[in-house]
Amino acid sequence: MSSVRPYRDIYRRECRQIHVGNVPVGGGAPITVQSMTNTLTHDVNATMNQIRALEEAGADIVRVSCPDEESTAALKEIVRQSNVPIVADIHFHYKRAIEAAEAGAACLRINPGNIGNADRVREVVQAAKDHGCAMRIGVNAGSLERDLLEKYGEPCPEAMVESALDHARILEDNDFFEFKISVKASDIFLAVAAYQGLAEACDYPLHLGITEAGGLMSGTIKSSIGMGMLLWSGIGDTIRVSLSADPVEEIKVGYDILKSLNLRHRGVNIISCPSCARQGFEVIKTVETLEKRLAHISTPMTLSIIGCVVNGPGEAMMTDVGFTGGGSGKNTGMVYVSGVADHKIENDGMVDHLVELVEKKAEEIEAARAAEEAASEAADTRVSAAE
Repeated sequence: MSSVRPYRDIYRRECRQIHVGNVPVGGGAPITVQSMTNTLTHDVNATMNQIRALEEAGADIVRVSCPDEESTAALKEIVRQSNVPIVADIHFHYKRAIEAAEAGAACLRINPGNIGNADRVREVVQAAKDHGCAMRIGVNAGSLERDLLEKYGEPCPEAMVESALDHARILEDNDFFEFKISVKASDIFLAVAAYQGLAEACDYPLHLGITEAGGLMSGTIKSSIGMGMLLWSGIGDTIRVSLSADPVEEIKVGYDILKSLNLRHRGVNIISCPSCARQGFEVIKTVETLEKRLAHISTPMTLSIIGCVVNGPGEAMMTDVGFTGGGSGKNTGMVYVSGVADHKIENDGMVDHLVELVEKKAEEIEAARAAEEAASEAADTRVSAAE
């Protein structure tokens, strides 16, 4: 069946599916968005406060670092309180991995080749099996194995892919396949090429990221370019935007990247113009205010905020709610509902009015969705009864 707009189509790479707690990753599941806490893990209250903020922002998965026994001891309580699956970040100590699995971690971020001999690897794998714990093999350009650096001379895509497959082979030899893989680098070209090579070399789910991307602005740009290229080509099953910023910003940016590619939607997508001398109201200030006022809405929907009638009506036709400034009156604009011009309103009361309209539209969308789900469940019940 041909697509109406084939230029928008993204054909995701086929791969096996794993579960991180109750969250499916890969195998056609929605691309998940995750972040990592930066509190001391053994400070349960501080860590949980950050996890709750990430949950509210829409995080599907949250990772915490477990560098010592004090951290893994706190992990059990963190897992108990968290509403999202917790990934334990393990580097070299195999005992921390076992303790994290026993504490209820949904996933271990680990490189099996770095935790010791074959017996230790088997112990970790057995702990993961016993406690239903997945794993992520996390290859990083900044910490490649010495033999690979000697072989290739420097971090390169081939070295990173070889490292990932070497670690994967260790898990496969231990009859363990519930894992995903990442091959991160701060260099966009290196990261993209490594992921492209890995995508061709295996069928495991891939965790995307441009590591050490930088601050909020520069890191967002680098991550959007690198991960955007990969996601557009169908590569990637879960993402983490690495920013030197509040972890909540990582979730926001992650969803914005997915929204831009029409891969996943959460919350209000505001389509707005950069403003110019034609604007009939203060576009920039209005958008900033609306972003804050509408942050609580998780229902996927669109809102257009356009300063004048040049592009405003056309953009509004494609959105759930819209506002276009200018036109016949300097201090009034046109409100659009479901793409149709509905009524005019003065600029002074525009923000409150739009917030009210968006909230009402979100309620309608959620009610329609609930009704559809109820009808589907009722149909399934009738079919089951008939059988």
